[in-house]
Amino acid sequence: METDPDRWIAAVRHSHDALRALAGPLTPDQLQQRSYDSEWSIAQVLSHLGSQAEVFNLWLDAGLTGQDPPGRDAFPPIWEAWDTRSPQAQAADSLQVNEVLVERLESLDDGERERFRLQMFGMDLDIAGLARMRLAEHAIHSWDVAVALDPSARVAPEAVGLLIDTLGQLAARAGQPDGNKRRVHVSADDPERHFTLETGQTVTLEPVAAEERDEDGAELRLPAEALVRLVYGRLDPARTPPVKARGIDLDELRPLFPGF
Repeated sequence: METDPDRWIAAVRHSHDALRALAGPLTPDQLQQRSYDSEWSIAQVLSHLGSQAEVFNLWLDAGLTGQDPPGRDAFPPIWEAWDTRSPQAQAADSLQVNEVLVERLESLDDGERERFRLQMFGMDLDIAGLARMRLAEHAIHSWDVAVALDPSARVAPEAVGLLIDTLGQLAARAGQPDGNKRRVHVSADDPERHFTLETGQTVTLEPVAAEERDEDGAELRLPAEALVRLVYGRLDPARTPPVKARGIDLDELRPLFPGF
């Protein structure tokens, strides 16, 4: 997994700039259009990204000052404030507060990067780890907006190239095992990666060398972008590119990854 914070922060910047270019010109009617998430409009997705930018700013403060991360009671007032905004204000304010967060990440000097540490969600996060969390959230929810406006939209390549190596952690944490034992060699391209997916009482997705695959076993080949969306619960049949499957049906795997 990439540990250089510059790459993660640059990808967060790219994701923010792309969403700003997409969402900034949207009309009030477009903002109230349903996003990929059937429960949220486009404005509500942007509102979520805005409220979470405020939360990330609190986490950034805590990590820089050696304090504990804020407790759960700090979040409801932030969410409630965003919920009361109009769709237009949700969009405009989201882009503004996200810019503030990105600029803060970009402005950290070497000493601040070295000093940053945050114990949260069972992880010991450095600044690359915090940027990694933000990229995952921002890039995926940006796709939720983009695909509602353009069915051919894809997750940004800069994000895919980094997130592809974090999927094992996500699968272990968010995968929903169905009790059925499977062992599938998963091959991704652009960038090329190989994994072994095992299911049963747990869901694991572990990186392996290409030559480790079982020539006669189940195999799934798909673009890395599609694999990212699969594990994030966003690879429905209507938005699935051509894939090659042997001994496995993609419809079996989708329920293992309900997304968020």
